[in-house]
Amino acid sequence: MSSVSAQHARVLSGMRPTGRLHLGHYHGVLKNWLELQHEYECFFFVADWHALTTHYDDPTGIPNSTREMVIDWLAAGLNPGSATIFVQSRVPEHAELHLLLSMMTPLGWLERVPTYKDQQERLKERDLATYGFLGYPLLQSADILVYKAGQVPVGEDQVAHVELTREVARRFNHLYGREPGFEERAEDAKRKMGKKNAKLFDTHKRRYQEQGDGEALEIARALVEGQGNLTVADRERLLGYLEGGGRVILPEPQPLLTKASRMPGLDGQKMSKSYNNTIALRDSPAVVEKALRTMPTDPARVRRTDAGDPQKCPVWQFHQVYSNDAVRDWVQTGCRSAGIGCLECKQPIIDGVLAELLPMQARAVEYEAQPELVRSVLNEGCERAREVARETLDEVRHAMSLVMA
Repeated sequence: MSSVSAQHARVLSGMRPTGRLHLGHYHGVLKNWLELQHEYECFFFVADWHALTTHYDDPTGIPNSTREMVIDWLAAGLNPGSATIFVQSRVPEHAELHLLLSMMTPLGWLERVPTYKDQQERLKERDLATYGFLGYPLLQSADILVYKAGQVPVGEDQVAHVELTREVARRFNHLYGREPGFEERAEDAKRKMGKKNAKLFDTHKRRYQEQGDGEALEIARALVEGQGNLTVADRERLLGYLEGGGRVILPEPQPLLTKASRMPGLDGQKMSKSYNNTIALRDSPAVVEKALRTMPTDPARVRRTDAGDPQKCPVWQFHQVYSNDAVRDWVQTGCRSAGIGCLECKQPIIDGVLAELLPMQARAVEYEAQPELVRSVLNEGCERAREVARETLDEVRHAMSLVMA
């Protein structure tokens, strides 16, 4: 991967607008975002164009779903002072880069993305024989590349999408990165490093290109990225020169693997609105308590005096998320000996979930009462995102000779 240090530290992630979020979203995505916003330069976006790939026949609910989802993001603790929060469709550069990339991306690359056929099988009731659905992984690539994001937080099932993005970036750089006089410009950039650093760069460049020495490559990259007097273009030329290619216009991102969420639904399956087994982040305490009190337990425990097996009970999965070792030991012993009843077993879960949701719900009430504040957050985020995206598109257009002299 070739990129400057600022791009290495940039993270991009998005969510389709699904309306109000539930605990599965919080534990599966948002908790990770809350940590990342303090460690990286983060761009988090509402993927409303992606929603059209499967819901193009009725997009009327997307604006309201967007607003409700962003309220939950903010209530959960996403800070617009620490991360750029924006809406995909308000940054048209995503669409332009998607279009330009589509001109050079082989059809077979899109057809072999694993989720393409999986989704078609899973959503048989929808007509997904559209160009938009085939091309949505390339739109994802454009989302990433337009910000030159160095890291993309994904689960293992999404790594193939990042790999496609890497291939697309590699192909683009191969086709358009050989600017006229590239080697001369790279040599000029190298001279700006000073004689000593330029000599070190040449030594490590030769070791990498002639011997495939990966350590030499990393040292040379660090040397380039540590030069404060180089322009972004100079750095990219030197990094491309180092790896034997041209100028790196679109850096290749890396997957930032996230832990799989352990948050189950009320029935033990994955928490999902389609399974009707969710607890929404803004459900009232009474609704949350009722949902947890009535959730199914080990079917072997018909009577209070029957012994049970926590491994066969959905409640145990909640204890894995919300309880400490002492409480889990109490559950294991009490359930297997019929020393505790199912309602007793559920009480620590009820307390834990309510304690987690209470501060979020208090913040959500404030945002619900101030719709102009939510609009302001998105307006500022979209403006910031467009500034970055415009810079990338300017480079892309010049590289493709789409700008008149």
